[in-house]
Amino acid sequence: MATTVTRWWWIRHAPVTVNQGRIYGAEDLPCETDDPDLYAGIAAMLPRDAVLVTSNLMRTHQTADAIKAAGVSLPERLEYPDLAEQSFGNWQGQHYADVEKVDPRVVHDFWLCPAHCRPPGGESFVDLIARVACAIEAISDENPGRDVVAVAHGGTIRAALAIALGLDPERALSFTIDNCSLTRIDRIETGPEDPQPGKGQLSWRTVLVNRLPGERPPGGKPLR
Repeated sequence: MATTVTRWWWIRHAPVTVNQGRIYGAEDLPCETDDPDLYAGIAAMLPRDAVLVTSNLMRTHQTADAIKAAGVSLPERLEYPDLAEQSFGNWQGQHYADVEKVDPRVVHDFWLCPAHCRPPGGESFVDLIARVACAIEAISDENPGRDVVAVAHGGTIRAALAIALGLDPERALSFTIDNCSLTRIDRIETGPEDPQPGKGQLSWRTVLVNRLPGERPPGGKPLR
């Protein structure tokens, strides 16, 4: 039996401040990347000779560029729209409190709305999980056994954790995913010798969640 481990290094994009407290979801807004020490810390956590993927939104591009500028050697990024943040449709551009006044579905402890709620003109978190699953499968099959650095979004990374851990979507929303944090998930495919990508038995290993630069790795061991 052959085992192929494809290691996913998820980074949430840098903070967005230009929204002035408005819901932005899948809107294409810039982020703040003016902390060189922070990005040097992220770069130090990442593997070399990795594949670099982002969503199609500029905040992931800016964050990836800042990490590369801090000293980690990464190739040109590959864009995957299916890695974008959940679209909140007509709610985007509005203040949370204003939307809450007209739509009680907005009330939620950890997220903008419950996992199965689909905002007008938008998508639910369950919808997000489905499209992120397609992207993960495609990228993993294209890069078996590689390290994949994925600069993405809080919702996208929660969706990846839901997939890896087999979680109910509501439970997955309880994860904290901070800006510029690292989440590491390994996709393990086991099958016959010389297997075809995507044809083996799949399992997942969750190495860490929401680790910020400068934090001591579990057991003090290097991540690579």
